Amino acid sequence: MYPAVLIVDDESTIIDSLDGILSDDGFEVIHAFNGYEALKKIDSYSPDIVLLDIWMPGMDGIDTLKEIKRHHPHLPVIMITGHGSIESAVDATKSGAFDFLEKPLSIDKVILSINNALNFRKLEEENRYLRKKAIEKNSITGTSPAVQKLYGEIMAAAPTDASILITGENGTGKEMVARTIHQFSNRPEGPFIIINCAAIPEERLEPELFGHEKGAFEGASAKNRGKFELAAGGTLFLDEIGDMSINTQAKMLRALESKTFQRIGSSRTLHMDVRVITSSNKDLESEIKEGRFREDLFFRLNVIPIHVPALRKRIEDIPILVDFFLTQLAEKSSAPKKTLSKEAVELLKQWHWKGNVRELKNLMERLSIMVESESIGKNDIPAPYNPDIETFPETGEERNRIFTMAQLDQAKVAFETEFIRLRVDQMNGDLQAAAKQMGASLNFIKKRISRS
Repeated sequence: MYPAVLIVDDESTIIDSLDGILSDDGFEVIHAFNGYEALKKIDSYSPDIVLLDIWMPGMDGIDTLKEIKRHHPHLPVIMITGHGSIESAVDATKSGAFDFLEKPLSIDKVILSINNALNFRKLEEENRYLRKKAIEKNSITGTSPAVQKLYGEIMAAAPTDASILITGENGTGKEMVARTIHQFSNRPEGPFIIINCAAIPEERLEPELFGHEKGAFEGASAKNRGKFELAAGGTLFLDEIGDMSINTQAKMLRALESKTFQRIGSSRTLHMDVRVITSSNKDLESEIKEGRFREDLFFRLNVIPIHVPALRKRIEDIPILVDFFLTQLAEKSSAPKKTLSKEAVELLKQWHWKGNVRELKNLMERLSIMVESESIGKNDIPAPYNPDIETFPETGEERNRIFTMAQLDQAKVAFETEFIRLRVDQMNGDLQAAAKQMGASLNFIKKRISRS
């Protein structure tokens, strides 16, 4: 299918000339002699690009451009004029024109500008598609009143640049909320940078945030850009801000108040263009009373508070979440999608879900691997979620499934996988902490989980 070009000009000689050349180059050409006719042709024919003359009787090109952009914001428009001026070019560009060409027209320039505009439109469409997929991937799944309230808060907060503090238990999806806010913000094309304050030692957190110069401290063998620099034009998400030391909190506060910072070992002042979102599973107001968190920083971060509800507060979302996770797992493994029986779902609704949505996701992954049948029944639900399954008293792990496996290697892998998952869950998803507790390498943990 050839690209369709709408030529809008009150001079029939210009239209005829461009029509012949563009048709020979494989374009489908549509004509309009004034702005009103152009708007009707756009609605009727949906062209891929518009060549629009500025000087026309009645509705001129700039007014026509504004109307096109109001109703068709993604349609590229190239302005053409025989009376070019800097003011006209600036006005056209501000109104959304892709390019500005002067008469007499150079055919090579016209073809080049059209191809550039069409390529740019294709990239925009791909970016919109990728953004849509990112939103779908990171959106909070559910229809419960608690989730609907959360949606409303996200949509209200996202278009602003105000600081947001996301609170909630481990595993509720605080990072997912932060990503959703970024995708619906005024800076979705900018980077989304994450730093986990709980996972980085105190002495390393400040260089991670602000960066450092070569030789600024022992081990600083090269200049390093910090997360504030890397997040320029986008969003910086500080996960578990409650674990940040008092000293780093003071420097963080100064940076947020002045919107400037310096790399460690540098006297150069850098300006920030970052939207800051933070999260915590701690009660920061209690931390303030205990002297472990600065009250002034809390007020700076908590401009818009958002609380993510625990899974036990939205039990009605479990069937939707189960279906969502099983769909994801089937797509990832290119295998048929498995389903849970109504009895199995009802059993899951009785559990207290201390690990929240993360715990449910891990369980669905476990079931999709361990259950051979495409339908997962109540008896397939393992302990401790199923009170009817006999368990090891020390760990609460189920006895029957591993011991019914015929091959020793298969049973060994299954046991290791279950053991690792249990420890990772106990460490709230922190693979490094789980590896340290088990005396295993981080790479082994990652490989075992990824293969399972």
